[in-house]
Amino acid sequence: MVVKKKKIVILGSTGSVGQSTLDLVRCHPDRFEIFGLVAGSKIDALITQIKEFKPHMVALATKVDAEKLVSQFQGDIEVLHGPEGASQIVTHASVDFVMSAIVGAAGLLPTLAAAKAGKVIGLANKESMVVAGELVTKEAKKSGSFIIPVDSEHSALYQCLAGQRIEDVKNLILTASGGPFFKLPQEEFASITVERALKHPNWDMGPKITIDSATMMNKGLEVMEARWLFDVPVAKIKICVHPQSIIHSMVEYKDGSVLAQLGVPDMRVPIAYALAYPERITTGAKPLKLTDYRELNFFEPDFEKFKSLAIAYRVAERGETYPAVLNAANEVAVAAFLSHKIKFVDIPLLVEKTLDQHKSFVLSSLDDVLKADAWARKITQENI
Repeated sequence: MVVKKKKIVILGSTGSVGQSTLDLVRCHPDRFEIFGLVAGSKIDALITQIKEFKPHMVALATKVDAEKLVSQFQGDIEVLHGPEGASQIVTHASVDFVMSAIVGAAGLLPTLAAAKAGKVIGLANKESMVVAGELVTKEAKKSGSFIIPVDSEHSALYQCLAGQRIEDVKNLILTASGGPFFKLPQEEFASITVERALKHPNWDMGPKITIDSATMMNKGLEVMEARWLFDVPVAKIKICVHPQSIIHSMVEYKDGSVLAQLGVPDMRVPIAYALAYPERITTGAKPLKLTDYRELNFFEPDFEKFKSLAIAYRVAERGETYPAVLNAANEVAVAAFLSHKIKFVDIPLLVEKTLDQHKSFVLSSLDDVLKADAWARKITQENI
């Protein structure tokens, strides 16, 4: 029997999730075909991908970079640019699946466009749900779009909820590695360098996500994402620090049962689950052998030491435009740290200062999100 190939668009094809997605496509050429690739500014990496996967459409962040690509391929593919170009690719009638893996708020517009167009979305861009979860989920319900989480924690929750009733859930439990500094005394945080913060003990990720893991802001963002993905109140979303990253998340039910999803830390596993859903495919990931682990440890999160996590929980409860402001302020602060302009301990201080200056309003449209985002970036930059 001939199986129709699933036509895929990757938003953020040159990033870590994008490259892992291409690895899986490479391993399963009979199942998947790359229809479109969207990247930021890494032209050389994108050119290499174009030559191998021969997409029909591609997009880069700027018009200048797009024109360089046009001259390289001379009309062989359609080259677009900016969020509008990315949105045009994901909404094409031929597209079956969109991997949303652009880091940060830049991934919101094309992800929302894919949701409006009724596409199946593999969501690795948590910021879309953080800043506009209500809008994205509303459009997805209206169009029949299907959102499958790709973050390892949310993929784990998705799998543990399969076949269960959401009203039987007592708590969603997001596990956290704790990052590289979970055991580091708080008084030593002031001396943390960029190089140290970029050395995650378990996961191979991009720089922004790695710093978010080090501050544990990533877990706060994941709480907001889970709130919208699974339609549960923030009070029912808990965090458990699990340094080995073998249990990716758990669901506690009201009868006392706890279901967990386990596996080695390898992003190809949740990516493959989303790509092939409801089937499962081989990934090349190392099999989990529990006897290799003498013990699995679990700890309560330290909200005093990891101030970003405490701030994010408060913002998740407040809602409105506060999540958009927190996300934008954090992106600016992390970029400043990576550029050696501020210290590691300054990241949550800057985010909190911007939040304190914000006068929130009810979020009713995409314009509201963009307005709050732009305001927060400007104010945070001024605060720096």
